[in-house]
Amino acid sequence: MAAACTLALLGALVPLRDAPAPITAAQPGPVVRAHYATAHDDSQKCTQPERSLNPDSGTDTGAAIARIRKYGKLRVGVDQNSYLWGFRDPATGDFAGFDIDLVKAIAKDILGDENAVQYLTVPTADRIPDIKAGTVDMVVRTMTINCDRIKDVAFSTAYFTAGQQILTSDNSSITGFDDSLKGKTVCTATGSTGDDKLNEGSHGATVMRVANQLDCLVQLQLGLADAVFTDNALGAGQAAQDPTAHLVGTTVTEEPYGVAMNLADTDLVRRVNRVLNTYRADGSWQRSYHNWLEDVLPGIQPPAPLYK
Repeated sequence: MAAACTLALLGALVPLRDAPAPITAAQPGPVVRAHYATAHDDSQKCTQPERSLNPDSGTDTGAAIARIRKYGKLRVGVDQNSYLWGFRDPATGDFAGFDIDLVKAIAKDILGDENAVQYLTVPTADRIPDIKAGTVDMVVRTMTINCDRIKDVAFSTAYFTAGQQILTSDNSSITGFDDSLKGKTVCTATGSTGDDKLNEGSHGATVMRVANQLDCLVQLQLGLADAVFTDNALGAGQAAQDPTAHLVGTTVTEEPYGVAMNLADTDLVRRVNRVLNTYRADGSWQRSYHNWLEDVLPGIQPPAPLYK
């Protein structure tokens, strides 16, 4: 337990960067108790927010691709604290994980080099602001596609589907996202879909909000939180770090993950969707899933793309 707690604390506290950039590195945040027509045509009558631009319906070599090639690197907002998804390999210091494999495939397609990437660590709440400000070309960070977000950023087709679930300690009486949370403290990341769900109703729990989901695992390990509310995909990674924690109950939402980009970068959206088509078809998705996720999230297939 002590080793797991130390690993989580180190991952949360060390602000590692590959290159200077006007962006905040991932670190524990303060604990708080308590029409763009072409890119989001579905925002007013939103039923399938995961519908994205068809790569065959327009150019995928426009201004955004030209900008990236001129710069020589793909600037990507990622997490360095989500084990199995986006994290620092302690042996090498390099970024690794399921999300990082996808970043490399996109960089390889656009720039011919999977390592032509400038990784920028982005807290959960800063993902959309950094895309809109142009600090990053895209965010690949277990980011859920939903009706609110497509008003502000464009998404690729979904590359994974998760769901919100409760993570708690082995000796806890909590049974899931239900009335067993009454009087308990539940931790979630500010700006996450878990935060949104808790705002709708917390089953009588006190909500603790932090900058990044790994901070919640630290709070759970320290006994300051009774449970973590997060995507089961992230929760499974946290449980893999700490054998005294486990997911309970069932998922209570559907969370399709997409690559988030600027609303104006329609050529880049189409290009990423084309990459994803190949990524699903040639076995790359399956190889990455087998390497990172299959042991903790068995039986999952890549979601089929949906287009506008």
